Amino acid sequence: MSRATPFQMRFVHLDLKGAPPKVSYLSEVFPLLHALGANGLLIEYEDMFPYEGRLMLLRAKHAYSPSEVAEILRLAKLNELEVVPLVQTFGHMEFVLKHAAFAHLREVALFPNTLNPHEAESLALVKDMVDQIMGLHRGARWLHIGCDEVYYLGEGETSKQWLQQEQNSLAKLCLSHMQAVASHVLAQHPGTTPLVWDDMLRDIPQEQLKASGVPQLVEPVLWDYGADLDVHSKIFLMGKYQECGFQSLWAASAFKGATGASQALPPIEHHVRNHEQWLQVAVSGPVDTLQGIILTGWQRYDHFSVLCELLPVGIPSLAACLQSLVHGGFAEDVKLRVEHFLGVSSLEIMDTVSDIHALVTQVSLHLRSSVDTLLERNRYVTGWFSPYHRRRKLIHPVMIQHIQPEALSLLSRWSNLVQQLEAALQLAFYPDTIEEWLEENVLPSMQRLQGLLQDLGEAAAPLPLPPPPSSCWDTGQNP
Repeated sequence: MSRATPFQMRFVHLDLKGAPPKVSYLSEVFPLLHALGANGLLIEYEDMFPYEGRLMLLRAKHAYSPSEVAEILRLAKLNELEVVPLVQTFGHMEFVLKHAAFAHLREVALFPNTLNPHEAESLALVKDMVDQIMGLHRGARWLHIGCDEVYYLGEGETSKQWLQQEQNSLAKLCLSHMQAVASHVLAQHPGTTPLVWDDMLRDIPQEQLKASGVPQLVEPVLWDYGADLDVHSKIFLMGKYQECGFQSLWAASAFKGATGASQALPPIEHHVRNHEQWLQVAVSGPVDTLQGIILTGWQRYDHFSVLCELLPVGIPSLAACLQSLVHGGFAEDVKLRVEHFLGVSSLEIMDTVSDIHALVTQVSLHLRSSVDTLLERNRYVTGWFSPYHRRRKLIHPVMIQHIQPEALSLLSRWSNLVQQLEAALQLAFYPDTIEEWLEENVLPSMQRLQGLLQDLGEAAAPLPLPPPPSSCWDTGQNP
């Protein structure tokens, strides 16, 4: 290591609420993560956890079995990756509250985001989820209980009535639920410390935070995924949390999934810069305050959003970010290490990282643009086979010879590449993930191309011959 790192714990986040990898693929990824400098995993199971009993309906179609979870934990231990499970317990509860059986526990009846903290059944539900998660993660030193982005809190009818009492506030409502969940974790699972995302705590007055008792129960994870992260404001916030009584703090960066809900390729420079800023926070802030950093890799912005960058496509970004943390920055020698490790000549090109990476890059950068070029900038298409012509199936026959060969060639080239991509994706992902990604990122352009060819075919079809004109010859009579 060329420079000391202030982050002794470097946990990689696996967001399983979208594109959950097959266990066989994780068996290939975990040694890679270890080699790059990770020493832990934050596993956000969401609907991929094998819930039992009344919670069984939360399971996704391809949810891991208990034996698969055990295998994931075995593989993690084999590669010296400590596992911290994450279960949402307040906000981001869509995967629970979308179900009719639990819809009555929504804070706002119309929205499945947030749990109603006033209902005793809400806490019972969360306790059940926590206990089932911990049942398969015995001995975990930490359990992340989420609690970020608790949208619409206070907007439910019960909350509105509760907030009318002078001594009540949104901050009190939020803290009381955090306290109840964290207290359950500590009481039922001794030795396991709850982690929480910090965004709901940031604006709570210091004295109120201190008096709530929450700082004695949880460790906050300060998250910021920006390339322009404000170092001084983060150091100030760390000081506030320390004065409130929080014993330990964590940082959270991002290596993918933070620059656009439909982003297909991670902007590596952005993510490396984010980690460099966090390194500045760590070395400039109170000594030994940040005990670790979680490199988040979001797969969806929420349960209902589209997929963002797939994990195999995010590996180069993750490699650059982890090595930045290990070596205390991303100097030229660190960049060369990463390129050598990935087997590429340049991080800007990256043509051979993996089949999935290379093929997704081809599709993302060139499929739509190549079809757009043909349909919107080819002079024969725009001049002689416009939407007007296509609707009426009108075309000069010679123009078919100018358009059809190029369209067929383009369709053939992309069809072959997509077949290769689909085969590569099958090694890492379940069928529903492949279907979703292809439908979102490939199908629209392919359908436009196929539509052009179909219209060409119909326009080129020979017109039926008109019936011959009637004459005296039809009757056989003499003129």
